[in-house]
Order: sequence, then structure tokens, then C-alpha cells
Amino acid sequence: MSLAPAPASVLPARRERRRGFARLWPPLLVLVALLAAWEIATRLFAVSPEILPGPRLVASASWADRANLGSAMWTTTREALLGILLATICAVLLAVAIDWSRTVRRSLYPVLLASQTLPIIVLAPLVVIWFGFGTGPKVALVALFTFFPIVVGAVQGLAAADPEAMALLRTMGATRRQLLLRVRVPGALGHFFTGLKVAVTYAYVSAIFAEYVGAQQGLGVYMQSAKNALRTELVFGAIVATALLTALLFGGVALLERVAMPWRRPAAADVVW
Repeated sequence: MSLAPAPASVLPARRERRRGFARLWPPLLVLVALLAAWEIATRLFAVSPEILPGPRLVASASWADRANLGSAMWTTTREALLGILLATICAVLLAVAIDWSRTVRRSLYPVLLASQTLPIIVLAPLVVIWFGFGTGPKVALVALFTFFPIVVGAVQGLAAADPEAMALLRTMGATRRQLLLRVRVPGALGHFFTGLKVAVTYAYVSAIFAEYVGAQQGLGVYMQSAKNALRTELVFGAIVATALLTALLFGGVALLERVAMPWRRPAAADVVW
């Protein structure tokens, strides 16, 4: 009795899963090796946990304090997500205005580029002084930190619209609004998501920094309290949590990109050239 061959539509999905597993296990193997070396080194050299706790102690201490850590993670996550959302809305609106109007582009785009010479970090104490210790100032600071890559990606994407598609729709009598929605915006999605991916890597870091300046709860406050109590293992636990949350946020943006642009094949980083 012979088994029927798998349908042709199933084979690409299986190949994609195999490629995914093949790309996943090398970094996991490296991570496990680093954790093992870290644990062995702390035990072999009898390093004080107050200086460098081992990964096993970090995991057990973080799990024992999971209620406080989880609450801090949720507070910082809310600030990071709201900040990214605010930055995205403002960046897209400004990018469309810059692309739509030559006057706006000549007036605002150079100012936007020059604004990045200002150290945004020094604005954090001023924002806290002006607006207090609530969620709003943290969201504003996250938006300030993440705004620039998004708006630059969107502006560059809109400017890179296919000239042949633009000319074709013009000959068919398309309005500027139709050109924007049917050609320029779809063509800008790749650049936009590239900028958004860069921006989200700053979201949690900027939120934690804002909490360092002044906050009542969050991962920044959690790290400060753990440091003051000489609980270095909890500081490391918060650092690991921040890295995992950032990776999840980046993965969410990548998934959103796949949904928004199903026609675009992801770049193959392992291609031999």
C-alpha cells in the first residue's frame, strides 16, 4: 500500500517551517552556551551574587518576585505601546503633509532633521517638571524617542513612489488623493515598517529611562528599588524581561508587516553571494 503524495500547496508550507526551525536553533544553541558559561563562571570563581548572580539565581529570584515584576512590566509596556502609537500617528500625518505640500517639505523637513541634534535625554527632567509623574510624560518621552525613524521611513517611502504607476494613473484622470492612496501609500509601506522596526527597539529603553527620572511604578522604578536593596539578581531579571518584551514587540511589528504586505517576500539574510 503506497502513501499518497502530499498536496502541492502543503509542500511550501512545510519547507517554510523547516527553514524557520533551521534559522531558530543556531541562536538558541549560542544562548544556551552563554548561559551555561555564565553559570559555570559564577560558581567556579565564587562570584558574590551582589556583583554577578548566576542565571539560575536570576530566574528563581525573578519567579519568586513575579507579582511585583509583572506589575512593573505591565506599566512599562503600557507606556511603550502608547508612546509608539502616538509617535506613529504623528509621524504618518507629518510624512503625508511633507509629501503633499512642497512648502511644508521645504519648511519642516530641514527643521525635523536638525531637531535630532538636540539630546532628547536632557528633555526628560523638563517634561517631568512640566507635566508631573503620571503616565502622560512617559508616553510623550517614548514618542519623542521613537518618532524620528518612523517619520523618516515614511517620508522616504512616499518619495520613492513608482513614477510609471503615477504617470499611468494621471493619464486615467486620477486625483492627487487617489494617487496618494493607491500608489504612494502602498509603495511606502516597506520603508515605513523598516523605520517602525528601528523605533520599537527604543520603546522600552526610553520608557525605563523616563521612569528613572521620575515615576511611581514601572521597570525603571523596579530596577532602582532592587539596586538600592542590593538585589542584583532582580536587576538582571528586569533586564531580561526588558529584552524579551522588546523582542516580542519587534516580532509583533514584523507580523503586522507580513499581514499588511502579503506580497512582499522577507529578505533572506543567509543568501550566499
